[in-house]
Amino acid sequence: MGAENSDDAGVYRVRADLAIVNTVDFFTPMVDDAYEFGRIAAANSLSDVYAMGARPLTVLNIVAFPSDEMAPSLLRRILKGGAERAAAAGAAVVGGHTVSDPELKYGMAVTGTVHPDRVVKNGGARKGDLLVLTKPLGTGIVATGIKKRQADDHEQAEAINSMVALNSEAGALLQPMGARACTDVTGFGLAGHASEMAAASSGVRLEFDAGSLPLLPGTARLAEAGLVTGGSRRNREFLGRKLRLSPDLEPAVAEAVIDPQTSGGLLVSLPSKTAGDYVETLHAKGLRPSMVGRVVARPPRSPVLVSIE
Repeated sequence: MGAENSDDAGVYRVRADLAIVNTVDFFTPMVDDAYEFGRIAAANSLSDVYAMGARPLTVLNIVAFPSDEMAPSLLRRILKGGAERAAAAGAAVVGGHTVSDPELKYGMAVTGTVHPDRVVKNGGARKGDLLVLTKPLGTGIVATGIKKRQADDHEQAEAINSMVALNSEAGALLQPMGARACTDVTGFGLAGHASEMAAASSGVRLEFDAGSLPLLPGTARLAEAGLVTGGSRRNREFLGRKLRLSPDLEPAVAEAVIDPQTSGGLLVSLPSKTAGDYVETLHAKGLRPSMVGRVVARPPRSPVLVSIE
């Protein structure tokens, strides 16, 4: 598997019972604390492997660091945060590469493993499936609020807790619960990644219940104050006629579904008979998944891949 269907990671079959999963991601800081930035960036990078139903094995650090402007102690804290999340995932940090750059960036290249027959792709959603989102939305909006000093301590803490949380439990249950399709919600926002899932599947549309979409504390307040990212505008332009929003949709929800997410949750398409068990099992593990919609048939020649009602 390569980039043909915009899957979250590449998959290379080594032998009949083993495939290697590869992914890479890195970005600029969205929080002030260097250690938390490292943890968030690592959790975000690891998430692509979990979205494929795979287990991370090794990671390589990727760093762009303004060495003439920042103290080396900051870099050590970033790498310490990344190492903490890698250890929590059971993955070994085996090296990496650092370059001098005016703008700080950090992330990881992650290698994982999976049985070739147990790979979960982003295509395969079927009419009648139910949709589960494993984390609340709003990290981009709240991060903008943090940068503008408009997010309060509770809102900041909740966003950081969500971003550092690994998608390991949610990913491990994909194959046992019969997940048809999965993707992790990151830079293209919920609507963007949902459109990729619908396009990679056959003749379907993903319909979301606006009232069921979970939002991080502060998301609605900050969105109504205009604290949204430039990425949300680009996501809206990219989606165009692929996205249909209900005329009655609250403006904050309309912003949240196109908000670029950092280390967001998994969007999973599951058979109706197992979706409830998937949600209940994750709830029992202390996670906050939500049943957010369904998969329906897409009328012929309809451009709409995602609707928020």
